Amino acid sequence: MNSIYTSLGATVFETMSRLAAERGAINLGQGFPEDDGPLDIRAAAARAAIDGPNQYPPMRGLPELRRAVAEHYRAHHGVALDWAREVTITSGATEAIAAALLAFIEPGDEVVLFEPLYDAYLPMVLRAGGVPRVVRLKPPDWRLEHDEVAPAFSDKTRVVVINTPLNPGASVMSRNELDMLAQLCRAHGAVVVSDEVWEHVLFDGRKHTSMLEALPERTLKIGSAGKMFSLTGWKVGFACGPPDLTDVFAKAHQFLTFTTPPNLQRAAAYGLGKPKEYFAEMRAGFQRSRDRLVGALEQEGFVTLPAHGAYFVSIDLAASGVEMGDEVFALHCIDHGVAVIPYTPFYASPGAPGLVRLCFAKRDETLDRGAEALAKARRAI
Repeated sequence: MNSIYTSLGATVFETMSRLAAERGAINLGQGFPEDDGPLDIRAAAARAAIDGPNQYPPMRGLPELRRAVAEHYRAHHGVALDWAREVTITSGATEAIAAALLAFIEPGDEVVLFEPLYDAYLPMVLRAGGVPRVVRLKPPDWRLEHDEVAPAFSDKTRVVVINTPLNPGASVMSRNELDMLAQLCRAHGAVVVSDEVWEHVLFDGRKHTSMLEALPERTLKIGSAGKMFSLTGWKVGFACGPPDLTDVFAKAHQFLTFTTPPNLQRAAAYGLGKPKEYFAEMRAGFQRSRDRLVGALEQEGFVTLPAHGAYFVSIDLAASGVEMGDEVFALHCIDHGVAVIPYTPFYASPGAPGLVRLCFAKRDETLDRGAEALAKARRAI
């Protein structure tokens, strides 16, 4: 059996959600919304399944969805894409990341990663034969600093993987950070796999800047209908970039999932055409939930980090008077009725900061009960 996968256990998200279900705990851990997505988009998927066709759609995705992706990014982010040559539909963003890394990495190529990192990145890089060069970002702002990023590059650097907004840190990369990274990539001949699945989930008036704007000739941008529309189980992703990247990317994609359910593609195309007001209201709703949870936590003596993007907020354990490691505290919280995610699995090396991540894409009652359970867990230490 492959040594990379045999060495892995269940993901922290699977583990904590299983424990929450087994013990009846409130799940503020795994990042999925408690509501089930817009009814009109779900109805569009149902109609498309009944009306058909339901046979294989084109490998790169239905033209109507690829056109919708290109138009959506033009309207919302000012990014110009040729739908026929620069947009590929995938079975979720994680599949897109896997296909990109398999397509772009030759064994021995170096890959720059930033921790905390989404836990799928590292095993995917290793399985593709890449050599990870990990840069550790610092809380609370998680900024890319040139003096810390530049030493990770060499003449062997082939790929850089970024995530903005950042899971789990909830930060948003600035145009200056992206421009700095673009200069390093051009100097070393590297390409960027830019995980931008949280691009519509930003708060406090912040605007998303795509890496395609800073480095259009060397970026594969990845988006997600599941994150945009709170339909995480649908697994409909978008990979966008110049033809010399998307052509080889599509060759990897065709031997992973090949294609994506056609009714979900049609429904995603419908959703992407929603007016800008829909996305503004969605952001406002998540921001209200963030503020409700943060306010309840602070009232109980917890200290949280800034949360500018994605639907996560992090608790600083030491600053909150919790003298436990993040993984120990997470298990302690389960015993007191709430699931959270420790930061350690988001790190490739030892020494993760003492932080835990909470998902606030939940109903008010769930957030209130979760905050109460966390306060109970803290008092029981």
